[in-house]
Amino acid sequence: MKKRSSSRGTPPTSGDLAADGDHPAAYKSGAASAPATPTKRRDASDGSGSSAGARRKRKDEIAQTFVIVNERPVDDISLDFFYKPHTITLLAVSVLAVMYFAFVRNEANVDDNLWAGLLCIVFFFLIVSVIAFPNGPFTRPHPAVWRILFGCSVLYLLSLQFLMFQNYPTIRSIFYWIDPKLKNFHIDMEKEYGVNCSDISWDRVKGHLDVFAWGHFLGWAFKAILIRHMGILWAISVMWEITEITFAHLLPNFIECWWDALILDVIICNGLGIWMGLKICQMLEMREYKWASIKDISTTTGKIKRAMLQFTPESWSAIRWLDPKSTAMRFAAVIQLVIFWQVTELNTFFLKHIFEMPPDHFIVIGRLIFIGLFVAPSVRQYYVYVTDTRCKRVGTQCWVYGAIMVSEAILCIKNGKELFERTQAINIVLWLTIQVLISVAFVYLAVWWQQRQLKKVSSTPTKRNEGIPATSSSPSKGKLSPQKDKKIK
Repeated sequence: MKKRSSSRGTPPTSGDLAADGDHPAAYKSGAASAPATPTKRRDASDGSGSSAGARRKRKDEIAQTFVIVNERPVDDISLDFFYKPHTITLLAVSVLAVMYFAFVRNEANVDDNLWAGLLCIVFFFLIVSVIAFPNGPFTRPHPAVWRILFGCSVLYLLSLQFLMFQNYPTIRSIFYWIDPKLKNFHIDMEKEYGVNCSDISWDRVKGHLDVFAWGHFLGWAFKAILIRHMGILWAISVMWEITEITFAHLLPNFIECWWDALILDVIICNGLGIWMGLKICQMLEMREYKWASIKDISTTTGKIKRAMLQFTPESWSAIRWLDPKSTAMRFAAVIQLVIFWQVTELNTFFLKHIFEMPPDHFIVIGRLIFIGLFVAPSVRQYYVYVTDTRCKRVGTQCWVYGAIMVSEAILCIKNGKELFERTQAINIVLWLTIQVLISVAFVYLAVWWQQRQLKKVSSTPTKRNEGIPATSSSPSKGKLSPQKDKKIK
């Protein structure tokens, strides 16, 4: 018998089942599984004669909405072992493992001792994360995976806070301790970018289609899967090219030829990535999500397939950032999302430039992968906070992500004083102005387009065949008259 649990041993309640809007035995289809965006409405509980029961129900509904987005319970548990608490066993195994390595390892090297101590701190912190932290809005492949990811984000935030109170040489020495090879790497400020732009040849274009171009394409496909709104995605895409032009006097690698920025970046990498990501979203929305228990599958191949499908989404909800009745606050929240995305992208380039790291360094690549994974639950929580009137506070992952973004920006500004002294103030003012104007324009066009489509649908008259009663269509469903059949042929 399948169960529903919060994966911490809490028994299911009727409120848990009602929150998702469907019975565990029923399957979910992609767009149909998404609850309609709540709107503020007047009912019996709004007047002077509102009852205490209605107010209590409203409070419970608000609390349950936050629980679902901050610590979503698991539906349809078929293997109880993986969702039952094993805290005593985990404590015993952890303590025994630490005791073993503490007594048997060689302590002659100081650097090895420091690494061992730091890894032990991270190990126990992630164990505490599995036990105590929320898993957020996702439960696949297992809530523990998202709790560990949340624990890594908290560790990263604490590391940024520590580095914020160190001077530049100390931070550089820490990076040298992590990877001594960084001592031999320095950014070549004399290298020229974006030269001989009139020389457009196939060999030169082919040289720009390197591994970074593929990473650019896949990155935009991933962004499209997260945001799922073409207008917002194109706003971010266009504004990022403007951001590169604005900060090109600080970051020389932002200087590009016009055909590289416009054709290769915006149209090919960004455009094809957005198209592919949105196509994947459409396929997932049309899919029917009916999960069979692995115990009910008889064949070995079927069990392996079901185990692999555990790493795919449990359901796929349709996203509607904007609708024709969007409020001013919702409008501003979407613009804020676009600007915050630009700041996150800028942090990536300024961090590796100020602290002098090659683009393919494991710290740079690891940070990109970590931010990409952690931004998924953060965007989902931000979306629910913006669009759902029952959600009164932002999710925990989204809060931590905001703190990480601001901390990275402060760390760049504090340690890049010499770089930012060359900042042209007029460029920054123009950049901020253009960012706001383009964000407002794209978001306004998205709202206007949806209003236009809504009016077109509502004004389209229903067509009926003359001389044929409306009730006669059902018995002859799928059949054509001889005259119509000849015309079709």
